Amino acid sequence: MEQIRLLIADDHVLFLEGIKKLLQTNPKFEVVETVTNGIALLEALKKKTVDIVILDLSMPEMDGIEACKHMRNKFPDIKILILSTHSHLQLVVRLIKYGVSGYLLKNIVQEELFLALEEIYKGNTYFSKEIQEKKEDNDRKIRIHKNSITELSRREKEILLLIVAENTTQEIADKIFISTNTVNTHRRNLLSKLNVKNTAGLVKYAYENGLV
Repeated sequence: MEQIRLLIADDHVLFLEGIKKLLQTNPKFEVVETVTNGIALLEALKKKTVDIVILDLSMPEMDGIEACKHMRNKFPDIKILILSTHSHLQLVVRLIKYGVSGYLLKNIVQEELFLALEEIYKGNTYFSKEIQEKKEDNDRKIRIHKNSITELSRREKEILLLIVAENTTQEIADKIFISTNTVNTHRRNLLSKLNVKNTAGLVKYAYENGLV
């Protein structure tokens, strides 16, 4: 049976050795190397044949995020599984852009680690339940935002851009030749459609969604 060749990078030596011993109990896996920082990781990859890197994020000299960036450029065929205590969605999304194939939290059970490695080896992705739920919620919000943009009328988009440009209600009314009451109606509609609470929310939404 062909083994899945693994390299583990984590600066906590006790945890590193524990994961190594755990993986060695499963004949499907071969731990070819362990390292404690990103620089040592990149050096090891020059010498070792590796299928998957199990990577911690918080490491000295070069952290996991920087290591991911370098791996994508120098070793694009090697798959990356993040094993971390951090569950911030923005961090996860950033790492997905860098090409990681999976993200697990360190509170997982061994069966999930084994399953994640097998799925990633097959070319699939694998995220722990908490990460997957956050990712799906973020994807849902993005879809809602995109839909709300397309639902804005030409006049609403025009008024939104004028609001972003710091025009007052009276200035907007004067520029597009409508009453202040009509401007306020459009403003209320924008708040409702875009699901924001105030002008600051409208401005933030416009910038985040490329309207300005």
